[in-house]
Amino acid sequence: MSRKGKVLVAMSGGIDSTVTALMLHNEGYEVVGITMKTWDYASAGTSKKETGCCNLDSFNDARAAAVHHGFPHFILDIREEFGDFVIENFVEEYMAGRTPNPCVMCNTHIKWRALLKRANAMNCDFIATGHYAKVRQHDNGRYVISKGKDATKDQSYVLWGLDQELLSRTIMPLGVFHKTEIRQMAHDMGYPELAKKSESYEICFVPDNDYRGFLKRKVEGLEEKVDGGYFVDKAGKILGTHRGYPFYTIGQRKGLEVALGKPVFVTRIIPETNTVVLGDEADLQQNSMMVGKLNYGKYDVITPGMEAITKIRYKDSGSLSNLYPEDGGMKVSFYENVKGIAPGQSAVFYEGDDVIAGGIIQRGSLV
Repeated sequence: MSRKGKVLVAMSGGIDSTVTALMLHNEGYEVVGITMKTWDYASAGTSKKETGCCNLDSFNDARAAAVHHGFPHFILDIREEFGDFVIENFVEEYMAGRTPNPCVMCNTHIKWRALLKRANAMNCDFIATGHYAKVRQHDNGRYVISKGKDATKDQSYVLWGLDQELLSRTIMPLGVFHKTEIRQMAHDMGYPELAKKSESYEICFVPDNDYRGFLKRKVEGLEEKVDGGYFVDKAGKILGTHRGYPFYTIGQRKGLEVALGKPVFVTRIIPETNTVVLGDEADLQQNSMMVGKLNYGKYDVITPGMEAITKIRYKDSGSLSNLYPEDGGMKVSFYENVKGIAPGQSAVFYEGDDVIAGGIIQRGSLV
């Protein structure tokens, strides 16, 4: 038995998870590798080859690394668990006129839970992933997610939903490194091909990035049900017809197929009437929002008026705000207007590099 403990490492076959497993192995942990199959594209009705975490080459790469270094490796099929929750949520959110973040839902409700369940069955002390973020125990005893050292790769935003039980068992060794350092490590460990391996930023079950096509395949008769809705301005004046409200997102400018002599943006989606509201870029600016389905990180209580940096999307740099707990949710008041608050997306609150809490945006507003 290793003095450092036994760790179950999620291995996708890519550079980050492979280096994570080998790094922990070299540090003296008893490593067990596991590769999770979440999806197969045959069921998606698309001809594109499987990529990222769900293709046979990646499975073989993960297993080969484990075998070469003398630790066990398993493949875990979680397609049923994944599909029942993540994909149904994805479809339901678009049909409700919201914009979901399936990676957050998967991390929060599927991958970590699946890992912990198998870690317990294998008597593993820890689970580990190749995410660019940090986990530590704060002075108050709570476990907290922090931003990774590499700001261009930081993944703390998509991990806000992990609860204290999950964080207490999680190791993320890559959070203190830059991606360039990890590529060099892969090369030094004898895996130069990994350093050159391309990365996928697509949603794993929408391999062609065509979420509209995916919705059409998943919801029978969708086009017929929603075709012919109206574009309107903020006063309710009809500007034209559209293809159906689920096929639009807040902030969208391209692909609207309506000529108004100036750039216009989707500012609101009203599923009840199959209406899409268009406006100027200025109409996307809001100074407050309500956030629900909260998960608390660094603190178990937030004092009303607490100052935080709030991110409303993955690539958002964040905006200064005040937080006000309200009716089980969080009212967020921004110091300056922010652009493109989209219901269904995640809002994550930071104190410095630490995640205070996160939740799902319910609505934005001007006050």
